Amino acid sequence: QVQLVESGGGLVQPGGSLRLSCAASGIIFNIHAMGWYRQTPGKQRELVATITSGGTTNYADSVKGRFTISRDNAENTVYLQMNSLKSEDTAVYYCKASWLNNYWGQGTQVTVSS
Repeated sequence: QVQLVESGGGLVQPGGSLRLSCAASGIIFNIHAMGWYRQTPGKQRELVATITSGGTTNYADSVKGRFTISRDNAENTVYLQMNSLKSEDTAVYYCKASWLNNYWGQGTQVTVSS
């Protein structure tokens, strides 16, 4: 059974930082591309950042220079370091694993507010 479990969300003030983690099980982690997406009520889920099995990264323009995606294949975990957070980063953040199939986590809430 495939499981992606996100953690690390919470409430943070504008300008602050959070580090999200996504622990994967039930898949061969190192061959999967991994990604972080986010969604706010009434809007479509949008890409935040992706990292290929080879370590190539891609970012949405809105987070470039502020967020960093990384992966630890030994720990079957992908991370999203979020710095200089803004109120518009408030969303539920989801982890995705992609290879032959796509798998999603349950999401973790990130709220940026003073």
